[in-house]
Amino acid sequence: MTAAGIARLAGVGRAAVSNWRRRHADFPQPVGGTDTSPSFALAEVERWLRGQGKLSEVPLRERVWQQLAGHPAGPVTALLHAGCGLLLVHDRHTDWLRLSAVSDAHLARLLPDALDAVLTPRFGKPRRTRAVRVPATPELLPSVPLLRSAAELAAELGAHKAYEFLLGRHLDANPRQYTLTPQGPADLMAALAGPARSVLDPACGTGALLRAAAGAPGQRLYGQDSAPDLAALTALRLALGSDAPATVRTAAADTLRADAHPDVTADAVLCHPPFNDRNWGHDELSYDARWEYGLPARTESELAWVQHALARLRDGGTAVLLMPPAAASRRSGRRIRADLLRRGALRAVIALPPGAAPPYNLPLHVWVLRRPGPGAPAASDVLLVEAAEATAADGRHPDSRHTDGRDPRAWPPVQDAVLDAHRRFERHGTLDEIPGFALSVPVLELLDDEVDLAPARRLPPRAAGGGAQELGEVRDRLGETLRLTAELTPPRAAPGAPDTSRWPLTTVGELARAGALVIRTGGATAAAGVPVLTDHDVLTGAPPAAPAAAHDDALTAQGEPPVLTEPGDVVVPVSGGAAARVVDEATAGAALGRGLVLLRPDPAALDPWFLAGFLRGTANNRQASSYASTSARLDVRRLQLPRLPPERQRGYGERFRALAAFEDALRLAGRLGEQLVRGMYDGLTDGTVAADGPDPAPRQASRAPRAPETPE
Repeated sequence: MTAAGIARLAGVGRAAVSNWRRRHADFPQPVGGTDTSPSFALAEVERWLRGQGKLSEVPLRERVWQQLAGHPAGPVTALLHAGCGLLLVHDRHTDWLRLSAVSDAHLARLLPDALDAVLTPRFGKPRRTRAVRVPATPELLPSVPLLRSAAELAAELGAHKAYEFLLGRHLDANPRQYTLTPQGPADLMAALAGPARSVLDPACGTGALLRAAAGAPGQRLYGQDSAPDLAALTALRLALGSDAPATVRTAAADTLRADAHPDVTADAVLCHPPFNDRNWGHDELSYDARWEYGLPARTESELAWVQHALARLRDGGTAVLLMPPAAASRRSGRRIRADLLRRGALRAVIALPPGAAPPYNLPLHVWVLRRPGPGAPAASDVLLVEAAEATAADGRHPDSRHTDGRDPRAWPPVQDAVLDAHRRFERHGTLDEIPGFALSVPVLELLDDEVDLAPARRLPPRAAGGGAQELGEVRDRLGETLRLTAELTPPRAAPGAPDTSRWPLTTVGELARAGALVIRTGGATAAAGVPVLTDHDVLTGAPPAAPAAAHDDALTAQGEPPVLTEPGDVVVPVSGGAAARVVDEATAGAALGRGLVLLRPDPAALDPWFLAGFLRGTANNRQASSYASTSARLDVRRLQLPRLPPERQRGYGERFRALAAFEDALRLAGRLGEQLVRGMYDGLTDGTVAADGPDPAPRQASRAPRAPETPE
């Protein structure tokens, strides 16, 4: 384990671990790593921390994760062994109890046969070609302690949730190694495909799309990935997540060159293919039978994946692919796009908000395709959706027009609106235009020289203000807010008392030890429907909102039950600048998000506004911050505040409360002003606002001052 892992175990910062290494000669010596990033043995660290009274008990989740992360064969191998062991615990629990009663060495000798008895019914008999192979005894020996700990975690969470926790932690720790499909887009793609008894993902990665589509009894799930480890992880993830009977088949091979499922005719194909792959097999696959709509150019690997998906569908089956926006308009692919349109294979192109899925700087597209049946008439229209415009299902636009795909609070209304438009289009074959959001376009209109399918070309955004009437309402709200801001402007500052600098000081850590407040740390998850207060909310003054709907196992496997806020709590972000927020009735009940620390003061000893105000001091934050190479982290326990009697605290608290109200009014005025300016620009340029309106008021301040007249 690393120094960062030790800090997590002990609940301290990394600087404290560095101090322990320097000050204590008996601190465990590194067993690996480098001079700048050493690694330590978990058992030795645990003994030392407990001997020093710095640790009562290592949380089970943290113990299992540290065993996995420090596995001598690497975390991926450890995940595969843990998944096999958890599948044994899940499918044959009594066998595991009997086997686990022996020594580690004996268990490693017994496990291969026991695992084979579980893996073969799940993944088939051809052991050489299936994605999950049975580890041999020498491979399993170093993994036995991990398997025992994972079984303990499964007793607490369940085998599937335990595995989701370990896999999710590994993916979070290595974000650059994997191209992930976030849960929101995965759920949307599965919903667009509809219920299916057989689902194929030819580029399955870690199995997010197959997992989103899983759930029907007797369902058959097929996956393939060129990385053997990912194919195996997906197979284990799906097998552990399926209580209903389901057939899971994954394979490790290059799908376009060596299709592992050539005889499959699936009800649905879901795919997040690799983008911009110049080495997809253009030369050796030139005469492949899958290119019914034309041979893709070397630069059009995505259109090769589109045709592969159509080739693996039954007649009338649906394919949903996540595509780069360039695939909708590149000249090299226009002939294939035209043939997809003519034959009725392409049914919808949906532009997602930027940030919805990697690469996060692009507004990726979702293509919905259907394999035409023999003699089926070609569709006359294609659905185009511009989901980057945050739109409700009824077509009304909220104040914030452009949705950030990374914001989990913004995703549910986008997904609902897209699915509503798609269902109406599927039901009627056409869709009346929802301005700026969706419309159905006749195929003949798209079959021009460019065959440009980008929704933005056909769906210019509505004016940001929504028209002259709505702009007038925004202007009225802005005027009211500016008047309120003027009323809340703090009075002229007066010099402070001369003895202020000599106040006796205390720290948050000392107050916690004295029982004047309680410190709680935020996590990453909450129960379904519970709003989450994030560090971004605290820094910007935004209200918490319910996260996107998630699988129950993902909500409960990541850590302890969420910390819920109460009125009077003070919430502090550990990075991002000097900020503190007092929880009011509107914010109470939200789950504390990651990167936040909650201070719950005893009202008899501490005024919450007094506490929050002094925690925001710039100098206070500077002395309590530690710096890494690229970021700063606040040690909340080191923040200071003066020891003052309750009546003096309340006096300061009222001033801090007034400052917070003034700050909120300024934020609202800024948002309304930006919306009004943007709406006026858009309205004047698209004709929804007249250019010959009332003359603007004279701007005296912008005129040059007149020179004083010289008396004769």
